[in-house]
Amino acid sequence: MAAGEEKLREPFLKNEKRYYENCPGCKVDQLKETKSGLPITELFSIWIIVLCTALPISSLFPFLYFMIRDFQIAKREEDIGSYAGYVGSSFMFGRALTSVFWGLVADRYGRKPVIIMGTASVVIFNTLFGLSVNFWMAVLTRFLLGSLNGLLGPIKAYACEIFREEHQALGLSTVSTAWGIGLIIGPALGGFLAQPAEKFPNLFSSESLFGKFPYFLPCLCISLFAFGVTIAAFWLPETLHRHNDDDDSCDVSYDALESASAEVKEEEGREATPKKSLLKNWPLMSSIIVYCVFSLHDMAYSEIFSLWANSPKKLGGLNYSTQMVGEVLAITGFSLLVFQLSLYPFLERILGPIMVARIAGVNFERSVAFI
Repeated sequence: MAAGEEKLREPFLKNEKRYYENCPGCKVDQLKETKSGLPITELFSIWIIVLCTALPISSLFPFLYFMIRDFQIAKREEDIGSYAGYVGSSFMFGRALTSVFWGLVADRYGRKPVIIMGTASVVIFNTLFGLSVNFWMAVLTRFLLGSLNGLLGPIKAYACEIFREEHQALGLSTVSTAWGIGLIIGPALGGFLAQPAEKFPNLFSSESLFGKFPYFLPCLCISLFAFGVTIAAFWLPETLHRHNDDDDSCDVSYDALESASAEVKEEEGREATPKKSLLKNWPLMSSIIVYCVFSLHDMAYSEIFSLWANSPKKLGGLNYSTQMVGEVLAITGFSLLVFQLSLYPFLERILGPIMVARIAGVNFERSVAFI
């Protein structure tokens, strides 16, 4: 009987979950099993990291027109928008080139190094951008900021790994919420704090550092915030699993014994199914294409509207100040946040995500045509 029991337990023990002593990912998994309740600390950590990444993306739009004008690189006033487009797109161009690379780094060396590198790049290159003395320095600093800040993908993976299964959706929604708040605070900072010597002459003289570099103050505020986030990120737990097969020192969790046989069947089914190329996965590729189109509309609105609003009326613009543009973009970002938190879940339950995306796309095209 004892031999029979040993044979029955053998396949289960081969598939049970093992916790390696020196693996940071296993330590996080063990900690998750002992925790119950809402993980407030982890949610706040992800929130400030994503906010730190989102702020420098949109903070420059209210003052970018005036920054290019002060560089005096455009021979005609009508050409300011073209040069502003190069500065605005250099960040996303750098991010597009290196996002896959940072994802590979996060999978090999850990999520935490990529997070620290991304927030540290905001400290360095966002500060240098505010101190730009010419057009090419502005383009280079924004490009390097985008190239070295590739934590948006790894932070989503981190959000799935740091939380228990029932809190993973909340963790991913925290990423979207922090991004929306960044779209509110970023333009507000850029609009209200740019050109402080002109807006607040009693506090900032024209001979001071902020008078000589009129667009440095909003960048400095964001960089100081990013510096605090970078220091705090050193205390984040690593979630990447690093297993040494030769190390037999591990703790065994017997909670997985009940589902071990089901896992074996699933693995056998996956092995029998031939792997297909991701490029041939039409639902995945169509989702990526739709996401790219909506992202294009989002960034195009933020930049084109800012340039149009800052342009003088003789060129067809609105002749807005940096403060007025910051107010409009902040209100837009706040509206997006309210929609995501209140109206969108209600519409998604009734109509489904695809129908909501179609309605949003049609409404956006109509609003653009109206403008």
